[in-house]
Parts: sequence; structure tokens; C-alpha cells
Amino acid sequence: MIDFLQSLTDALIPYMPYMIPTAVLLPALAAALALLLGRTPGAQRFVALGSLTLLSVLSLLMIVITDLEGIQTVQIGGWDAPIGITLVADRLSTTMLFVSSVVLLCVMWYAIAQGVRDGGKDEPVAVFLPSYMLLSMGVNLSFLAGDLFNLYVGFEIFLVASYVLLTLGGSPSRVRAGIGYVVVSMISSMIFLFALAMVYASVGTVNMAQIGERMEDVPVGTRAAIFGTLLVAFGIKAAVVPLDAWLPDAYPTAPSLVTAIFAGLLTKVGVYAIIRMRTAVFTDGIFDDLFLWVGLVTMIVGILGAMAQNDIKRLLSFTLVSHIGYMIMGIGLGSAMGLSGAIFYAVHHILVQTALFLVVGLIERQAGTTSLRRLGSLMYTAPLIAVLYFIPAINLGGIPPFSGFIGKIILLEAAAEKGAWLAWVLVAGAVITSLLTLYVMVLVWSKAFWRDRKDAPEGEIATARPAPLADVTDEVNIKDRKDVGRLPFGMVASTTTLILASVSITVLAGPISSITSRAAESAQDANVYRTAVLGENWEDDPGRTIDQERLDDGSDRLDEREHLMSESTSGNEEDR
Repeated sequence: MIDFLQSLTDALIPYMPYMIPTAVLLPALAAALALLLGRTPGAQRFVALGSLTLLSVLSLLMIVITDLEGIQTVQIGGWDAPIGITLVADRLSTTMLFVSSVVLLCVMWYAIAQGVRDGGKDEPVAVFLPSYMLLSMGVNLSFLAGDLFNLYVGFEIFLVASYVLLTLGGSPSRVRAGIGYVVVSMISSMIFLFALAMVYASVGTVNMAQIGERMEDVPVGTRAAIFGTLLVAFGIKAAVVPLDAWLPDAYPTAPSLVTAIFAGLLTKVGVYAIIRMRTAVFTDGIFDDLFLWVGLVTMIVGILGAMAQNDIKRLLSFTLVSHIGYMIMGIGLGSAMGLSGAIFYAVHHILVQTALFLVVGLIERQAGTTSLRRLGSLMYTAPLIAVLYFIPAINLGGIPPFSGFIGKIILLEAAAEKGAWLAWVLVAGAVITSLLTLYVMVLVWSKAFWRDRKDAPEGEIATARPAPLADVTDEVNIKDRKDVGRLPFGMVASTTTLILASVSITVLAGPISSITSRAAESAQDANVYRTAVLGENWEDDPGRTIDQERLDDGSDRLDEREHLMSESTSGNEEDR
């Protein structure tokens, strides 16, 4: 098998300069073509599904190449780094790229099977698929960007697309939630842009490899201020406490399929950006203890919020926030094992959280509501949905031998290896959070699936919708629902595929954890990243001395220069 992969890698390496930008250009071209084909839904769907399928295969090949051959880079526009646009594919970025491609493909399949509509019974949403492909382009660019400016561009591309997807259907509740989401996202983008200006003013470049090199000579206070500003911007996108207040209100109002991709994927782009900044740019671990505290508070506050919810969407939104804390914990441990656990848990959580939200969409279509006060008897009326919920639910709860348990074990082992008292506090917090997560998952099971619906406080009430994405028109008796039990095959098949993908992490835990370990080890060595991007002679950076002189007025270099200037002046006076 190793020989086959090596021969495949040798054959594909010459094409790597074309494969990396294709991951960004392919969804962009698909978005444009889908928009042009808006009046022919069949062709539009074929383009979207075909492009995401091809992207999944392409990103899997890129994982093989980067794992065997190391970091691969490509310079766009004929300018070498650090001046030109650099796209970087390493084990971390390609792993995230592949998982995101699989999730995007499954959710699109789900949406097409559901019959996405904008409120009219026969009027398809022509902008859904183009917006969706544009979101995919922005996510891919964020993962592959080698400089902060194009990371910012990637964020803005998928945020613009998310504004459209979040308000799809135009109901008042969605518009209100969409306005809040837009305002928060714009604030986050402005903070990011301000941090970008601070970086350029400090080190004279936006290339992440060169920023990391020059940032070593920047005064500690300035470095901390820049990193802190970036963390606020990325923390909002990742929804860490206390920057998470926007998420539980914005996500549940969106259609389930949109909430699934937002909750499962978009928050992980913020986590990825934090990992990249910590490993490639700010390598001194100045905020590692802060990461640990934030991870602990995020885990506990998120799961306590979930326990207080009566709607499954809001409950899952709070569990999403809670489990972001595990990834932040792994980053804060500052070790290769901790970072490996964070990457492994991110892969697990993307698949499991997305699958759970798709199952909620099936529940809503079957029972007419996601409120636990109205649900019941699903174990008997919809046994297939019960199975589809049960598997990712216990996976998220950390029941062995599922991937949720494996990811937590890696993180707990890394914390125990660190040995500090704060690390042991994190161990206790992580275990408590896991137990409470299992509790809320079982609570949903007991209320929505196990008890009789007639025993629910509002068990006879359902909602009627003229179309899957239209606003709720009225409340009706569940017996009057004519579409109960009508679950399109594609909705069930796409959800099942995603659940099987999450289970495959358990089956392939050894190889996957090996890849995440190698990804963490290479990410921990910033010199490997800098050499791959800047070349062998990256240490001979003429701008590094200039920036140091410009920034650190009390440095030895400036003192030496002033001393030489004074000697030169004295010599000139003696000559005169």
C-alpha cells in the first residue's frame, strides 16, 4: 500500500502547482456557471454536485501528497514569496480541506433532495447553489491562504455567501437573526482588518511565514497586542466564550441544512485560523494559559446553556459552542500531542455536528417541530430517524469506542503529560463537559423519541409550512399534517453518508490520528513552514533588521548605530 501511494505521489507531484489553486478556482467557476444556469435547475445541480465531488477527490489526493512529500506551495501571479500571493498546502490545511469538501457535498445533496424553495410552491431558489459554491470557495481559500490578506479575503467571501443563505426564505425571524449575524460578522471583519494594518505597520509584510520570522524581533508588548487583536477577530468566528452570544440566536432560525453547514464547518475555520497563527506566526506561546482558561470556560458555559434549552436546534447550538472549548484546550496545551488532539477533534466534530443538524431537519419534516415540548413517539413513528440520531448523539457524548471518545482521550493524555495544575483543572472540566453532553443527548432521546407524544405538554401541536424553507404559517394539529412521513430518499441517504463518515473515523482512528500527529509536529516546527514558503535562505531577510530598528527604539542595534554615528561625527569634527 505504501509503495502504491508513493508511486501515485511521484506521478502527481508535477501537477501539484495546478491542483492547489484548482481547489479555489473550481467552486468559483461552479458558482458562476450555476448562476448562469439558474433557469435550468437540473444542469445547475449537476454542476454543483460534480464540482464538489471532484473537489473531494482532489483534496484527498493532496492529503496523500503532503503527507508523503511535505508542504507544497504555489506562487500566484508570477511573483515569488513574500511579495506574491502564496497558497500553502500542508497536512493540516489539506485535512481540513478534505473534510469540508465531504461535508459540503453531503449537505448539498440533502438540500437538493429536500427541494430548496424560497416561499413559493413552484419557484426554486436560483441563488442557493451559486451562494453555496461561493461559500465553498471562501472556505477553501481560508484553508490554503499563505498570507493574512488572502485569509481575510477568504473570510469575507464565505461571510457574504452566508448572509444570503442565512436569510433564505425572507421570513421576519430569519431577517432579524440575519441582521444580527451581519452586524457581528462586520465587527469581526473590521477587527481583523485593523489587526492586519497593525501587522503590516509592525513588520512590513502580510506573508504569514515572513510575519513569523520578523515578529520574533518585535517587542513583547506590541506582539501581544497584535496577537490579541487577531484572537478577538477569530474568536468571534469560532464562537468561543465570551464572544459566542450571537450564535445561539442566529443559527437556529436558519433552515436546518444551512445551520448544519454553518455549525459544522464555519466555526472551525475560525479555529483553524487560531491554530495557524499560534504555530506559524506567534510561536512563543504568550497566550497559552489564556487559551486554557478560555477553553475551560467555553466548555462549561456552553454545556450549561444547552441544558436549559427546550428546542433541539438551540440545544445543539450550545453544544457546538461547548465543544469548541476542547479544540481551544488542545491549542493552549502548546504541545504536539495537544495540537494533534485539537485537529483530530475538529475533524470529528465537523462531521458529527453537521450530521446531528441534518437529523434535526428530518425530525422537523417528520414531526413538524423541533421543540421538545411538542415531540414524542419518534422511536415508533420514525425508527430510522431514531437510529440516525442515536449514533452521532452518543459519538458527541464521548461513548467508547467512537471518535468523540478517542479525541477526548488524546486531549486528556496531552493535558496529563503537561502536568501543570491548570492542565489538571482542564482535565476535570473536559470530563464534566463530556458527561453533561451525554446527559443532554439522552434528554433529547427520552423526550423526542422514547415518550409518547400525547404525554408532551404541547404534543398535539405541529407547524404547517407551504415549502421546506418558507416561514411558519400557522400551528395545526399533528393529525392534519399531510406531509408526515414523506422523507425524500436523498435527505436520508445524505445524512446516512455523513454519519457513516463520522463512524469511519472510529474505524480508521489509527491512520487518521497518525496524520493529525504528523500535521501537529510539522506545524509546531515553524522553520519547516518558513523554509517551504520563503525558500532555504529565509533567514537572510534584509527587511528584518530594518523593521527591528524601526520598532525597537531601545534595541542593541539602534544603540550600536547611534554609537557609530557619534564616532563618525567626532571624527569629522577632529578633521575639521
